[in-house]
Amino acid sequence: MENQIFELQYAIDTFYFLVCGALVMWMAAGFAMLEAGLVRAKNTTEILTKNVALFAIACTMYMICGYEFMYGGGWFLSGVDTTGSIDVAAVLAASAEEGFDGGSVYSGASDFFFQVVFVATAMSIVSGAVAERMKLWAFLAFAVIMTGFIYPVEGGWTWGGNEVFGMFALDYSDYAGSGIVHMAGAAAALAGVLLLGARKGKYGENGEVNAIPGANLPLATLGMFILWLGWFGFNGGSTLKLGGIAVANEVANVFMNTNAAASGGLVAALIVARILFGKADLTMALNGALAGLVAITADPASQTALMSTIIGAIGGVIVVFSILALDKAKIDDPVGAISVHGTVGIFGVLAVAIFGDASFGGQIVGLLTIFIWVFVTSLIAWGIIKVVIGLRVSEEEEFSGVDISECGMEAYPEFASSK
Repeated sequence: MENQIFELQYAIDTFYFLVCGALVMWMAAGFAMLEAGLVRAKNTTEILTKNVALFAIACTMYMICGYEFMYGGGWFLSGVDTTGSIDVAAVLAASAEEGFDGGSVYSGASDFFFQVVFVATAMSIVSGAVAERMKLWAFLAFAVIMTGFIYPVEGGWTWGGNEVFGMFALDYSDYAGSGIVHMAGAAAALAGVLLLGARKGKYGENGEVNAIPGANLPLATLGMFILWLGWFGFNGGSTLKLGGIAVANEVANVFMNTNAAASGGLVAALIVARILFGKADLTMALNGALAGLVAITADPASQTALMSTIIGAIGGVIVVFSILALDKAKIDDPVGAISVHGTVGIFGVLAVAIFGDASFGGQIVGLLTIFIWVFVTSLIAWGIIKVVIGLRVSEEEEFSGVDISECGMEAYPEFASSK
């Protein structure tokens, strides 16, 4: 009977892992649509190419070496049991004193699949921040380094339980990755943006900020909703299992709180935009929802729905002011990715200490470790790429649109031409 219960638990946990991983994979479509909607029409094909290519690169590099750096799974997954074989008797014997409670049992292949889509998410954050002026192949070269080395190393220090450079272990709590995934992606993006510079015409000689509207707000809105949907897998799958009454209740709580935080973030950002600009700014509302999701990602399991809404709302307020502050500092981020995932990601991690049980010291040390590692290594990687092949397209190519110069085709040829 115990064997049958165990096998059922194994099947349920594996299936749940795979479904949640598929939802997170669908977030790649959300990032692609959001970014395609927020850039100008002449840069749409290139931003879509970046998003589809980075996903494939992430999956390949994480298989080759990333999983080894993060969890010690061996190069090319050589040390991971992807056959699903497991010694049932040994597991049951090990838990005999306490009684088998479901544990965390799932196939190695499902674990890899769930982890690899997180890697792609971190890299997708970079894509929008460097949009409209970076060379396609420079971006893809960085994607190789980010997904194969930079992200897996800091992931190993946090979720992997490894010591930082063999010196100390982090006392850091981050349920689904406000810092590990989102802030890390934003730190890499910030390093690239600082070396890349702003788009032509974004900032005036007298310091004024010139709005450069996106080409397709319906598409951007669709992207936001796809990300909202995918986030249920992102946060929900981070329970790492499903079986058992307590775990099932935790999963339901995570889904409820994830949704509540997104709603709070959207409403708060919309209200703040109305106060500041006198108008209901759709782009701020979209980023507000995403900010709410990022804010709750570090602790979606233990909060109440009301507290999750408040945490999301604070994230929605923060993101508006962060976008304005970065513009004032002439840090050009076409889609607001650094603010949504970076600034709010920091808040999300600290919120675990403010509203939860984590220590401020542990959270701050964890944040600093992740940020310094990702930012410095990314700055070095971007710098080498800049010297070798260059980061930025020519001024003429930027003016005409990178679709033609980088991809040789336009997304909307019937409506406008860059020729």
